[in-house]
Amino acid sequence: MPSTTAITVSQLSRLIGLPGAPAVIDVRIDDDYNADPRLLPGSDRRDFRTVSNWAADFAGTQVTVVCQQGKKLSQGVAAWLRQEGAAAESLDGGFEAWRDAKGLLVHADKIPPADAKGRTVWVTRTRPKVDRIACPWLIRRFIDPHAVFLFVEPAEVSAVADRFQAVPFDIENVFWSHRGERCTFDTMIEEFGLKSEALDRLATIIRAADTASLDLVPQAAGFLAASLGLSRMFRDDLEQLEAGMLLYDMFFRWCRDATEETHNWPAAGAVSLGTGKPS
Repeated sequence: MPSTTAITVSQLSRLIGLPGAPAVIDVRIDDDYNADPRLLPGSDRRDFRTVSNWAADFAGTQVTVVCQQGKKLSQGVAAWLRQEGAAAESLDGGFEAWRDAKGLLVHADKIPPADAKGRTVWVTRTRPKVDRIACPWLIRRFIDPHAVFLFVEPAEVSAVADRFQAVPFDIENVFWSHRGERCTFDTMIEEFGLKSEALDRLATIIRAADTASLDLVPQAAGFLAASLGLSRMFRDDLEQLEAGMLLYDMFFRWCRDATEETHNWPAAGAVSLGTGKPS
């Protein structure tokens, strides 16, 4: 009988990247982590030895706990979390099972240092259109669910980055930016190690919309139209970002699950009103 306190690799892989994904807590010992310093998307590294001090932070949340093999450390931490009110499960088979199944793994050395509250802080130009919504979406869904984004005037991005220890992105002459014909979203996928069929497909749509290459894929023109319309709906960049998350969630699900699905009218076998016969 399947465990009622564990989640399988295949079950978790269907949740990663979605707005309702569980919080992922990595409790591997340092030796195991240092041997492979990659993380499941959105992971929060925690010390299992101090779980009684931080377990209450996750009360009321859905949590998946990951250790090396899915045994004592993750099961013990998950049990602590449950008694503090979290809906916590351990990952069946642990990090090794996820790795062996070719699950997405983030290069931890590319994740910026966190602030005092454990959040990464990023800064870019005001009035986002495509890339400056796409990148925050990628970061919040796959890197740091609690990431902070600062939108400032273009001339002030570098100074704000310096004064507030924020990571600049999507401006010229910084690490996280366009490279040749590829946009900042492409750079983040490559550097974080997030290449997958669904994200690569989404990256092509974003690149086409962001670089005026609308003939690259059929979805680009509609995606650009939606992005530009979104930018006209909000004066506040953070409100636009929150609204834009849904747009990117929808396109990600299409890229992952629905590219082969079509829709037409009338539906096959539809019955004509009044005749009782197929139309």
